[in-house]
Amino acid sequence: MTEMSMPQSSFDTLRALAIGTQALGLALIITLETVLGDAARPWQGGVLAAMVACALVIALVRMYRNKRRQKRLAERLDASASENHER
Repeated sequence: MTEMSMPQSSFDTLRALAIGTQALGLALIITLETVLGDAARPWQGGVLAAMVACALVIALVRMYRNKRRQKRLAERLDASASENHER
């Protein structure tokens, strides 16, 4: 029996979110430097910390989704194997 898989979307929401948050953070860091000069340092650190936090959350969500997808696939394969074994 051939393995059936769900069609993969060419648009990855998590990847777009990761790219968007990093681009926004970089733009904000540059803007803070331009507007505040040397006084921007603490704010830039906060923006960098927020960027890292967003990246970690996105990575955790991706890992959770992949584990859930693997679990569903394993369950389908087990069900298929037991169905074939009963025949």
